[in-house]
Amino acid sequence: MRATAHDVAECFAEHGLLTYASAIAFRALVALVPLTLLGLALLGVFGLEDVWTDTIAPALKDHLTQPVFNGVDFTVNRIFTTDKSSLIVLAIALVIWDMTWAVNAVTQALNRIHDVEEDRSKLRRVGVAAGLGLAVVLCLIAAVLVQSVAPSVTDGSLDTLLSVLRWPVSIFFLWAAVALLFRFAPAQKPEFRWASGGSLLVIATWIVASALFRGWVTEVADLKSATGSLTVFLLLTAYVLVSSTIFLIGAELDELVRKRNRGS
Repeated sequence: MRATAHDVAECFAEHGLLTYASAIAFRALVALVPLTLLGLALLGVFGLEDVWTDTIAPALKDHLTQPVFNGVDFTVNRIFTTDKSSLIVLAIALVIWDMTWAVNAVTQALNRIHDVEEDRSKLRRVGVAAGLGLAVVLCLIAAVLVQSVAPSVTDGSLDTLLSVLRWPVSIFFLWAAVALLFRFAPAQKPEFRWASGGSLLVIATWIVASALFRGWVTEVADLKSATGSLTVFLLLTAYVLVSSTIFLIGAELDELVRKRNRGS
C-alpha cells in the first residue's frame, strides 16, 4: 500500500517533527563553523591549497567587497601556512560535540516516528550519538572533498572521467550518512530495507534544494550590501531547516510504508 503526501503530512504534524527539525537545523548551523575550519585545515594538510585559490576564492571574490575578501583570504592562507594540528583537534572536538547533540535530536525524532520508547542507558545513547555524529561528518567531508578535489587531480581524459564519477561517489557518501542515521539512531533498529529506502528521497530532494541554494548564492546573491548579506544568512538558515525537514519526511515515509505493508 502506498503512503500519500497527505498521510505523511498528518503523521509529520502528529509527531511534532517540525520542532525536532528546528533543533537539528540549529545544531547543524552551529557545527558549520568548525566544520568549515576543519575542511580548510584538511586542504592544507593534503596540499590541496589550489582548491581554495583556483575554485573557492574566485567565486567568493565576485560576491564580497574587496576588504572583506582580503580578510577572508588572509585568514585562509594563515591556516594553510601555520601549524594546523591544534586547529584540527579543536575543530574535530567542536564538530563532534555539536553533531552529538544534533544526532540526539534525530534519535528523539526517529523514536517518535517509530513509536518506540528509549530504553538505552544514557552512556550508551551518548556513545551512539557521538559515533554516528563522527560517521556523518566523515561522510559529509568525503562528499565535499570528492566534489572539490576530483576535477583538479589530473588533466585530460582522466580529468573528465573523475569529473563524472565524483557525482555518484558523492551521492554514495550522502546516502551512507542518511542510512546510518535511519538504521542506528532509533532505540529499535528497523530492518535495513526500511532504513535506507527513504534516504533515496532525502538525497534526491536535498540535491535539488542544494542546487537551487547554490544557484541563488552564485548568480543572484549580493554580499557587497548589508541587505544582501542578511538575505544570504536568512536563506542559509532556511536551507538547513528545509534539509532537516526533508530528512524527517523521508524517515516518516519509510515508517508509513513499512506499517502498511505489514498491515499494522
